[in-house]
Amino acid sequence: MSRLRLDPYILALLATVGVASLLPARGIYATGLGHVTTIAIGFLFFLYGARLSTREALDGLKHWRLHTLVLACTFVLFPVLGLLCRLLVPTVLTPELWTGLMFLCCLPSTVQSSIAFTSIARGNVAAAICSASFSNLIGIVLTPVLVTVFIVNGSGGVSLDSIRDILLQLLAPFVAGQVLRRWIAGFLTRHKKVLGYVDRGSILLVVYAAFSEGVVAGIWGRLSITDLGLLLAVNAALLAFVLLSTTVLARRLGFGRADEIAIVFCGSKKSLASGLPMASVLFPAGAVGLIVLPLMLFHQMQLMVCAWLARRYADQYSHA
Repeated sequence: MSRLRLDPYILALLATVGVASLLPARGIYATGLGHVTTIAIGFLFFLYGARLSTREALDGLKHWRLHTLVLACTFVLFPVLGLLCRLLVPTVLTPELWTGLMFLCCLPSTVQSSIAFTSIARGNVAAAICSASFSNLIGIVLTPVLVTVFIVNGSGGVSLDSIRDILLQLLAPFVAGQVLRRWIAGFLTRHKKVLGYVDRGSILLVVYAAFSEGVVAGIWGRLSITDLGLLLAVNAALLAFVLLSTTVLARRLGFGRADEIAIVFCGSKKSLASGLPMASVLFPAGAVGLIVLPLMLFHQMQLMVCAWLARRYADQYSHA
């Protein structure tokens, strides 16, 4: 397990998918689960808002060139690559899997893993903290906008009901968390471990609800082993291209080694923690299962590749 660098949480997510496939929630239980999931998503984004230090993020504005490049990779380069992948439909990707891939490309960067890998690689940790924070702060608004612009569903885009859900389930709790942060930050810090389990448990609940809806709608009948293999190949190509692009751009623009590391790790990641609950708000319930599949696979892939890359950077530093 440690050699393969498999994220135990990804295994828990896959186990949840398995349970949902065998024992999906139906009827009255599905209705009740939907209400619980709505509350869980709101609570998640309340916690995200309460944990994010706006002052630290604003203090990092002085390194604006680095943050601009990271944000451009996250919210411009990735979506452009996602749009180019539209050419792979239907020969390589099914329409549902492309939608999931495009959704992945619209998401903000991760926070914890970006900072952790930057630290391991001896990079600019302060810049990584600010860039990852900026990405998630902006992503609360920008990701739904990008989804609205680039992912066209049967109604011609995200509906007014979806916009209302975004405001009520994502933005309002996030803003409430920011407002209340000054009073509850200490409590959150003292109970960080317990709240971490609440975070992850809530996301597992979201995954179970999404895949339950998908199983009832017959998603597995629309996905073959070949489709899955091709999706993995596209994910690998996407990650490799972005890692190479962030490295080349950082060097061509004259950033130092420490800044390059922060740019590579912050600019190449996509957030599973934000993506799963967002998908449940942005897309029809029966479609969410397939749409989040590219994100789940990409998340594990980015952890394995970036863990290797961080160790490589660290080895180069120790021999310098």
